Order: sequence, then structure tokens, then C-alpha cells
Amino acid sequence: MALVAVTLVAGAHYYIWRRLVRDTTVAGGRARKAGTAVMILLPVLTVAGVGVGRAETPFALKQVLGWPAYMWLATLLYLLLALLVGEIVRPVLRRVLDRRAAAPEAAETAPVEEPATVGAPAPATAPAPPGPDADKAAAPDNDSATATPEGPEGPADPAVTAPGPSRRLFVSRVVGGAAAAAALATVGYGAANVLSGPSVKRVTVPLAKLPRAAHGYRIAVVSDIHLGPLLGRAHAQRVVDTINSTNPDLVAVVGDLVDGTVADLGSAAEPLAGLRAKHGSYFVTGNHEYFGDAAEWVDHVRELGLHPLENARVEIAGFDLVGVNDIAGEEEGEGPDFEKALGGRDPARASVLLAHQPVVIHDAVEHGIDLQLSGHTHGGQMWPVNYIAQAANPTLAGLEQYGDTALYVTRGAGAWGPPVRVGAPADVTVVQLASRQA
Repeated sequence: MALVAVTLVAGAHYYIWRRLVRDTTVAGGRARKAGTAVMILLPVLTVAGVGVGRAETPFALKQVLGWPAYMWLATLLYLLLALLVGEIVRPVLRRVLDRRAAAPEAAETAPVEEPATVGAPAPATAPAPPGPDADKAAAPDNDSATATPEGPEGPADPAVTAPGPSRRLFVSRVVGGAAAAAALATVGYGAANVLSGPSVKRVTVPLAKLPRAAHGYRIAVVSDIHLGPLLGRAHAQRVVDTINSTNPDLVAVVGDLVDGTVADLGSAAEPLAGLRAKHGSYFVTGNHEYFGDAAEWVDHVRELGLHPLENARVEIAGFDLVGVNDIAGEEEGEGPDFEKALGGRDPARASVLLAHQPVVIHDAVEHGIDLQLSGHTHGGQMWPVNYIAQAANPTLAGLEQYGDTALYVTRGAGAWGPPVRVGAPADVTVVQLASRQA
């Protein structure tokens, strides 16, 4: 599998080098040498950045190498897509230029008939007089023979009048430049989407068992903040400010808060202590918590004022709030345990489940849960990766009904890997519960 991945990455870089460097530069020139050096350095830097991020290395080194490595990964994706589109444009553009170049040539070679003057013979052309200047007069001037033809507006466009190879170079530069510009613009937009903080979404979910007194109850749902080498304390503060601006009754942090250890990221998570909600803030683990020490993070968020729900529940005004561990905890014997979380519960009460991954919806339906709140998918994060994420999850984003159980999946407030979102904007969702009795 690793060999396949390396082969694909190497092939992608070769293709980009061929289209952006080899096809747009002159052999042996400085531009080609510089472009080739860059295309060798980038994959090496990416492998180093990703490898360091997963190894036991100094956190500062992960930060230094992480940004260029992951930003290039995002750029690589959109460069490939743009260049593949360019393969369609390339022959069309060359055909247009070939026709434009052929048109003047056809006009120059066409015979021109001079109108005859009635009653007068055409004048004969006098031969050049012999002499020392005869050969000079007969031979064209070297400069005039090689000069670029000029029209009424000045020199003709060399891209149009030049022979085939020059037109190919022109086409390669146009297509390559446009692809690079499109990729950089897309990645820049996607990075701004993440670094500007999440937007607020609002959705209303009616629950049949919810009493009239709890009608309008608002839960601020946030997931996948992914504090790590790339997104730190400033990002956490942006998320907290967004949540607090909604003035929720309760905050639900549904997993993937961090990508690292408490030692490295404890200070980055400190803004979470500033979360404000009438009935407090609750937390359940995501799969990324188990990449490190999940138990350590559970203790740390408790110190920050959040209430971890480890296969447990708590009675809120008018409904039961239930939390289960992420399925990644099964390898450590700490997976989701619905029996433990729901044991002894009054089934007549409405229930809201916090579970990181949407795939546990089938367990939620089996256990009579009214509403499940999840994250994990990032909404796909970067188009067209959303099609892969959609195939792996029952719901990619938004609200869907499964039997008597509603499932809401937030796109998350951060990003994993490249700090870039395209077609899947970051969000904090305010879920407003509605009573059918109201």
C-alpha cells in the first residue's frame, strides 16, 4: 500500500513537472533548472512534514515543516485538477492559433490579378543595368529578410506568426499559468475559510417527546476543531468567540478537539475555559483523541470547565443528554457503550445523543434515541474529497431522519491535514429543539 502511495505521488509530481516546467521552458535554461529543483524539493518537504507530524519529534519542528508540507498537498490536488482540465483546452487553443497563422499565409500566396488598361499595353519591366551593384540589387538585404513582418498596428504577434514549436510553447505557458493561478486562488480561498473562523448555522429539530417547557432549547454544536501544529490558540479563541456570540443554552463539543498531546497543546486549548452557556459545556471523544492519550485529554477538558460524557448521560431541562465514546476507543477497551449510557433511563423522556461519528446512527435507532449530534466528516473538507467522505458515512452534513431518530452532522470548525476548506465551510451549528406540543 505504501509503495502504491509513493508511486502515485511520484507520478503526480512528474506530470506537474512536465506540464509546468518542461513544456514551458527552454532546455538547459535557468528557468527549467530552477523549476526542476523546486519540483524535487516539494515532495521531499511534504514527506518530511507529514512524517514529522506523526513521529515523536519537537512540536516546534512539526509547526515549521507542517505549514509548507500540508499547503503544498492542497495545492498539488488543485494543480492536478486544473492541469487535467487544461488537457481539454490545450488542443483547442493550438488549433485556433494554427488557423490564425494560416490565414495571413494564404492571403500572401493567393494570385493577384491587376486590372488591364483599355487601349494600352502593359509596360515591360526593364532589366537591371549591368554593373558592380547588380548583384547587390538582386540579393535581398539580410536584415529585411529576417525582420518580423509588420502590419498597420506594428510588429505581428510572434505567438501567431512563429512556426509550430513556438506556438506549442505559447500554449503550454498559457495553460500552465492559468492552472497555477486557479490552484493558488482555490487554496488561498480555502485557507481563508479556515483561518477566518467558523460561521454560524441554525437548524430546528422537532422532537415528539420534548415537553412544551423545553421548546426552543438551543444547543451550540461544534466538532473537529483539530488544535495542533497548524491551528493553535488563536483558532481556539475564534471558535469560542463564535460559540459565545450565539448565547446558547448548552455547548456540545463532539470530538476531534486536538491532534496531539496535552503537553504540546494544553495551552492552545485554554480558551475553551471561556465557553459560556446556561447549562454548561459537554464533551465526547473523537477518533483523533485516541491517536494520543484520550484519558489525559478527558482530564484536561474537565479542568477547563467542560463536562466529559464517557458512556454516560445527564438530565437536562426536559430531555436526557447522552454521550458515548468514539468507536476508535474500542482498541483500548473504551469504545461506545450504549447499555452503560442508557441503563435505567426513562424511555418516555426525549434523548439527545452526542457521538463523534455518524456511523453509530444505527445503534442510536436501535436504542430509541430521538436526536444524534455528530461531526467527523468535515463535510468532505476539500472538493472533490467530499464524494469519498459521502461514501464512507451515512450522512455527510446536515439533518436527516433515520426511522424515529434524527441525525445532524456538523461540518466542523477546523481542518485536518491541509488547513484548507473548499466547498465545505467551517461551522458552529445552533440546534434548536422544538416541542410538537408547543
